Amino acid sequence: MTFKTGDEHAERIPMHRGGTRLRHRLVTFAAIGAVAFALVPGGSHALASGEPQIDRALGEWGSGPGPLPLELPEVTARAARFRWSDLDGSDAWAKRAIDYVGKANDWMRDFAATPEGLVPFKPDMIETRRYLARAVVKAFAPQAVVDPSITFTDLDPSEAMYEWANIAVQRGWMSRSADGRFQPDRAVTTGILHSILIDVLGMKPVAHQLDGLHTRDGQRFPTPPRFGALMLGLRLGLRYNNSEESMDVGPRTPLSRAQVAYSLYRAATLPDGVVQWVGGQYDGIELPNMGPSRREIVSWGVRYVGFPYVWGGEWGLERARARLGGQPVPGFDCSGLAWWVLRANDGDAWKVHPPRPYPGWSLAQRTSADMARYGKLTFDHLQPGDLMFYDGDGDGRIDHVDIYIGNGYALDSSNTPGGVTIMWVGDGWYREHFVHGRRVASK
Repeated sequence: MTFKTGDEHAERIPMHRGGTRLRHRLVTFAAIGAVAFALVPGGSHALASGEPQIDRALGEWGSGPGPLPLELPEVTARAARFRWSDLDGSDAWAKRAIDYVGKANDWMRDFAATPEGLVPFKPDMIETRRYLARAVVKAFAPQAVVDPSITFTDLDPSEAMYEWANIAVQRGWMSRSADGRFQPDRAVTTGILHSILIDVLGMKPVAHQLDGLHTRDGQRFPTPPRFGALMLGLRLGLRYNNSEESMDVGPRTPLSRAQVAYSLYRAATLPDGVVQWVGGQYDGIELPNMGPSRREIVSWGVRYVGFPYVWGGEWGLERARARLGGQPVPGFDCSGLAWWVLRANDGDAWKVHPPRPYPGWSLAQRTSADMARYGKLTFDHLQPGDLMFYDGDGDGRIDHVDIYIGNGYALDSSNTPGGVTIMWVGDGWYREHFVHGRRVASK
């Protein structure tokens, strides 16, 4: 995949307070609004004439702003001098992260060396709360001390892991159950990890605002658990978007130690200003008033925030696998998300209603380029539920689509940040590359 670089400077960071958007210049991250993924050749299948034929094997990368311009540090020369005993080529995607959290730092150096002096990392082992507590405390609160008033019914103060569990709970990063259990052997999921790291990074207030997503007249959307933290974690690049899509993880997927290492590494090496830049796009988020049909569209769509980007992906519930098939895990590419949210059953294989609570509308076209052959809405005339089309690489062809939800936000699935998010599209890359919209929902 290639990158296309544009202007050196761009205005970004919309701040939302009292319904007023203020634009601020942050030159450090200007490239984010100007960098775009080039469309993979063959990703669009527009036909010269006639109605496109439906091919569920089609998928598309879509375009979108490039990844955060992070300069992630290499392991320093002063790092511990040992060799991992159990890393191989399949772990190459996480090797730098594992070295950072286990060699440059001892945050995830959890297992004793072998007689030969090799140290196991256990990259494929599902991470548990006991090890995660130690890692986040060592990384982000190394000077903290135990509060003896915090105790657990399943973790004695004499146990080695008590210290880390105590401090993690003391800081509010982790919690006890109602009966006082820490549950040290419970698996860590994507949602749990993102919630902890977003809290560590000081973004909990913005996450709470996203959790309470609502319209101007106070209509709340039923957001899933840890919605705001998952959203912000994806935007910060805390989850690795694996090229082997069967390895992609969803919001409730138990995470391997390699995946936790990657997320911890990213969170610990974010440059100054990135957290403020991302958080500013959602501070004060509020959607416009809308009728019942459009609220249903938004409500169904936000259920899938945090699901991974999957080439050709067009379903988000395991129960749809037998009917729709064709992809390794639940998730979406950009036009697949549009299908899942808007397309009506076709009387054959495509059957989303039920469980989707509304029947949907005619949307036969599968790729963004084909969908864009219909409709010519300008940005100012968009309503929640409308499709938005983009020419990301400036070649005159549509290569990305998302779903407008109002007040400058859209439901989006793209290769970066590697999943379904709510994106600010009111200025920056999305506004600059927007071509036109299309109304699919009839009301």
